[in-house]
Amino acid sequence: MKPWKVVGWVIPPHQNSQFVASMEQVLDIYKRPYSINYPVVCMDESPKQLIKETRIAISIKPGQEARQDFEYERCGVANIFMASEPLKGKRHVEVTERKTKADWAVFIKAIADVWYKDAIKIILIMDNLATHKAAALYEVYTPSEAKRIWDRFEFVYTPKHGSWLNMAEIELNVLMGQCLNRRIDNMGTMKEEVNAWQLHRNNKEAVINWQFTNQQARVKLKRLYPTIVD
Repeated sequence: MKPWKVVGWVIPPHQNSQFVASMEQVLDIYKRPYSINYPVVCMDESPKQLIKETRIAISIKPGQEARQDFEYERCGVANIFMASEPLKGKRHVEVTERKTKADWAVFIKAIADVWYKDAIKIILIMDNLATHKAAALYEVYTPSEAKRIWDRFEFVYTPKHGSWLNMAEIELNVLMGQCLNRRIDNMGTMKEEVNAWQLHRNNKEAVINWQFTNQQARVKLKRLYPTIVD
């Protein structure tokens, strides 16, 4: 079944009870008031190509824009992990060489033990990818440590074809547009740029004003809901 795309969203084309159930769970969580003890954190990840210039670009001059040659050299791919707390206006970003289950497990531990170490329970919203499973913790840490980290979280998954419900995806799009919209050829420079962007945006406490609700979904996405006949 091919997904249906509308207004930048990719959603199923027909009635899908599993989709709407997962969607409504996420939308209900987004309605919760801010809680320092039970923070709602959205997590996502994205690859970013490392690209090297093969010719020196022509700098900007009066009356003339900077010019960049179309030729470039591929230098591998970096992975960007994003953890965003929309109601607090905070985000934490890590640039890694890979996006394996082990990398995810390390990032999750940082959420639990560094950025939200004082929280009672972290409500973590993320895509339902194969690497985003509690089992990954047991492949990296001892059973007792894996269980300790797991118990810090309540995992909430967005539905298939519902990545637009993850507010961390919005943050990643902002990061790509404001910080990584040029050619960068090495991990060191990318980390420096990302850290500077993170600091600037956190200092601004830039929040995401999420407006979409279950009530609106039942109208605008009515076709996704099963038809109930009395």
